[in-house]
Amino acid sequence: MKKLILICTIVIALFSIKSDLFAQSVSAKEQCAKMGRGINIIGYDDALWKDYTTGRFKENYFKMIKEAGFSTIRINLFAFSGMDSITYKLNPKWLETLDWAVKKGLEAKLMVILDMHEYNAMADDPIAKKEMFLSVWRQLAPRYKDQPNDVVFELLNEPNQKLSVELWNQYLVDAIKLVRETNPNRTLIIGPGNWNGIESLPTLVLPEEDKNIIVTVHFYHPMPFTHQGAYWAKDFKDLSGIKWTGTKEEKADVETKLKVAADWSKTNDRPIFLGEFGAYDKGDMESRARYTACVVSTAEKFGFSWAYWQFDSDFIAYNIEKESWVMPILNALMDRKQ
Repeated sequence: MKKLILICTIVIALFSIKSDLFAQSVSAKEQCAKMGRGINIIGYDDALWKDYTTGRFKENYFKMIKEAGFSTIRINLFAFSGMDSITYKLNPKWLETLDWAVKKGLEAKLMVILDMHEYNAMADDPIAKKEMFLSVWRQLAPRYKDQPNDVVFELLNEPNQKLSVELWNQYLVDAIKLVRETNPNRTLIIGPGNWNGIESLPTLVLPEEDKNIIVTVHFYHPMPFTHQGAYWAKDFKDLSGIKWTGTKEEKADVETKLKVAADWSKTNDRPIFLGEFGAYDKGDMESRARYTACVVSTAEKFGFSWAYWQFDSDFIAYNIEKESWVMPILNALMDRKQ
């Protein structure tokens, strides 16, 4: 009898440990609210990923971003460029930079999103790149498994083209399963196919039992305005002089489109993170600031967290050459008077 009681006690204890292990320590909704206002950083700083002491992005910027009013940084990871093409092992120097960015971000009291940003490579040949994609998380997930809840994993930025919505729904299940082996309580960010487009939210299929997922969408509408003069956008690269004046109709258009995400969020009980938005530098500053302020206020009205695209490189919020914020953009992001 005593032996039976002992066995029962051990079984109960083991079950309790397992339950604690997989219990969600913080909800996705709480995490999304805490993320609040964010900004994308260091994706295109090639020198930094080889040696973080030589990059454009300086250590003091983490604290500066926090002091400017941001709560979150979204680190854009071009992990394939830091990976051996045969073994798929991530380069130690690349990982050293990422360790530094995570550490300094947390020290600045910022939430840190690790955003797997290899969307072009995955779109071009998703079948051939699937193992590379999973290998990134096979290395990053255990490396950061002991980090606090303030570190969030975004599985893949903007799945598109050959990485169809059907294929993406398969890949994300594999990636979630892999990450959950070492990070059962980690908040994940996952978006729909077709460039994380709001209109594609109904195609996104997530594991019903996994509630610790924030859903991300991106917003650059209307593209003729936000991407005028952008050299990589063939339909818009020759456009110029397009303004966004903040008319009733323009504001209503922004609200109507973002409301689609808000309605989907409510129906599916999944919080929304607006992971990218902004207007390219070729547009006039007054229009860009006016548009940015409208997107921010509308997103926050719907309860979305967000991250502006981006700190440096293009769409810039900070001018590294002048070591100063682009004040019209920063003011628009922080809901301050221009």
